[in-house]
Amino acid sequence: MEQQKYKIYVNGTPVFLVTPDQVSKIAVQPDKNNFVARYTGKKKMIKQYLDLLDKNKAVQSVVLFFDDLDLLWADFMSCFLLVEAAGGYVQNETDQLLVFFRRGFWDMPKGKIDLGETPELAAVREVQEETGLVNVALGDLLLITWHTYEQKGERILKKTWWYDMKTSDHQLVPQTEEGIVEICWVEPTSWIQTEKVLHASIRDVIEAGLKK
Repeated sequence: MEQQKYKIYVNGTPVFLVTPDQVSKIAVQPDKNNFVARYTGKKKMIKQYLDLLDKNKAVQSVVLFFDDLDLLWADFMSCFLLVEAAGGYVQNETDQLLVFFRRGFWDMPKGKIDLGETPELAAVREVQEETGLVNVALGDLLLITWHTYEQKGERILKKTWWYDMKTSDHQLVPQTEEGIVEICWVEPTSWIQTEKVLHASIRDVIEAGLKK
C-alpha cells in the first residue's frame, strides 16, 4: 500500500507534506518559485511558508518533508481551524459529469457537513440541494481534497470528502441562492482538457474520477 502523503491548496498553490523518500515522486525542482525543504520540527517554519504564500503569488509549489509525517501533519493542522465538507462526482446514465458555474469558476456540488451528519449523508444532501436532483445513488469515496482560505482573520483548512454518484434524473435546477448561475452535463475527458476556469482541487477530483 502506498504511503500517506498530503496535498493542500493554499491560495490555489499546492503544498505537499511528505516523507523524505516521497520527495522524488512529487517531481518538484527547487527554484525561486518552487520550494523543497526538510521540516525543522518547529511550527514557526510552517507559518513562514503560509505567510510567503499569502504575499507572493508567484510561488508555484511548496514541498515539506519529515521522517515523522504524522507530526508534520499535526503541526500543519494546528495552524488552522478545520472545517469539513462533502460533495459528489455525479454522472448520468451516459457517464456525463455534472458541473456548474459559481463565483467565477466551474465547480461541483459540495457543502459543509452538518452537526451529527455523516460525510455520506452530507454529500447526497448537498448534491440534491444544489442541483435539484432527487434520485442520487451513492457510490464509493473517490478522494479527499484539502484547501485553505481566510475568514474573519482566521486561517481555515477545509477537508472535502468526494463521493462517486450516479443519477437517472435529467432535470437540473441550480440553487441560485448559492450563487450557481449555470449548470450542465459535460463529457469529462474532453472538458477537463479545454476548460481553464477551474479550481485546482476540482481538477484533481475529475482526474480521480476518470481513473476509477
